[in-house]
Amino acid sequence: MKVYIAGPLCEEENRKFLENIDRICKEMGFETFLPHRDAGLYRNQEDIERISQRDVEELHQCDLLIGVLNGICVGAGTAWEMGYAQAIGKKVIGLKTDRKLTESISDISVIIAGSVKIVESIEELRKELEKIKASED
Repeated sequence: MKVYIAGPLCEEENRKFLENIDRICKEMGFETFLPHRDAGLYRNQEDIERISQRDVEELHQCDLLIGVLNGICVGAGTAWEMGYAQAIGKKVIGLKTDRKLTESISDISVIIAGSVKIVESIEELRKELEKIKASED
């Protein structure tokens, strides 16, 4: 099973958080796609087509997407990736660890909260991944 890990990429701290999720997924036996590692970061205009094309290809190849929902609002790229993945029939899990979901609906949008499984800790994420892995065996 392949997991696409989506989330904010602009700050090093955010990339490290995604890399931690990547490590957990790999420890559990999942293959992963981590956009900033595997497609690269935006540096100039020439990167746009290459990065967006690779990301969309990987969305089609993944079985599951984990979208990090931390922050004041969901990043545009993360929201797009989550919606696209769900529209093409992929499993989607949202991860919101910085505030309780009940306190941050306006930050993540009702449509995301109402349409995907959202977990509120790394431990809850592990449990969801274990369930998914068990259902695939």
